[in-house]
Amino acid sequence: MKYTFNAEQTKDQCVRWIRAFFEENGKDCNAVVGISGGKDSSVVAALCAEALGRDRVIGVLMPNGEQADIDMARLLVEHLGIRHYVVNIKDAVEGLINAVPFELSDQSRINLPPRVRMTALYAVSQSHNGRVANTCNLSEDWVGYATRYGDGAGDFSPCSRLTVQEVKAVGRVLGLPDVLVDKVPIDGLCGKTDEDNLGFTYAELDRYIREGIEPEKSVKERIDRLHRLNLFKLNLMPVFDPGIPAGTAES
Repeated sequence: MKYTFNAEQTKDQCVRWIRAFFEENGKDCNAVVGISGGKDSSVVAALCAEALGRDRVIGVLMPNGEQADIDMARLLVEHLGIRHYVVNIKDAVEGLINAVPFELSDQSRINLPPRVRMTALYAVSQSHNGRVANTCNLSEDWVGYATRYGDGAGDFSPCSRLTVQEVKAVGRVLGLPDVLVDKVPIDGLCGKTDEDNLGFTYAELDRYIREGIEPEKSVKERIDRLHRLNLFKLNLMPVFDPGIPAGTAES
């Protein structure tokens, strides 16, 4: 069957899903969304605003010192009319780096800010009767382009089964400004785009995921390798089962 995507229908289904989640897991709670100014956080925040009302959505802007594109994050919260907080994580990140009694590896340094941001999100959430939104998408998750227990964490995830192209389409249906929907994602670390870091485009990846259209051999091999190596990020933490019955004690 030929692949088609109905953005309007998907948006409506996701809005209903968010409402159902909060009805079951946090009636009257607020959605807490980390706002980067990119398409994913913009779409998730807009979906939550439509599902719950803008008064129940809290945006959290978390620059690490100076953030060159923070004006995009401000544009989003102003466009949606949601309340927001700015939490600069620089001191927390530097405090941890200075507290560790050894030289952090490059990968540890890269993943530290996303994990500090998630700590900040949960601090805001627990202080405001909230539930933290995960803002990942399927394309990034497919190749492990998310930090475990950083941006890969959260209480509910509206877009983790939608590709980059699908997230963009939903964003347009939601009436988000084009500058947010089409903003080129940059890692915020070395100034490279996500696609530069990955070594292929999201368009290539999305066609491969949804339609089975294989990119050139070297790109296909890289995608397959990244997917295989990072599958553990998508699974629940392995738990040892001693085989002892649980739930039999009387309350």
